Amino acid sequence: MPKSKVRKKSVYTPPAEALGATKVRVAGPSHPFYVAVMLGLMLLGLLWLVVNYLAIDKIPLLNSLGNWNFLIGFTLMVTGLLMTMRWR
Repeated sequence: MPKSKVRKKSVYTPPAEALGATKVRVAGPSHPFYVAVMLGLMLLGLLWLVVNYLAIDKIPLLNSLGNWNFLIGFTLMVTGLLMTMRWR
């Protein structure tokens, strides 16, 4: 049986336009105010839950909110945690 011919492929070279420099926007560090708000929200949520457990009978606003206090506290903390994903 005859041997088949082996085809050689030429090496691919991209066009010159594709090799041009593309401008990449490098994001700088986060503003210190962003970090302060991020940490503040996490601490405020933690403080809200601690005060809810310790003084729910002594503070009328917390007593009237009932179980909504958990939603408020955890929402504040989760918002702060979600902000950490954009922190540079």
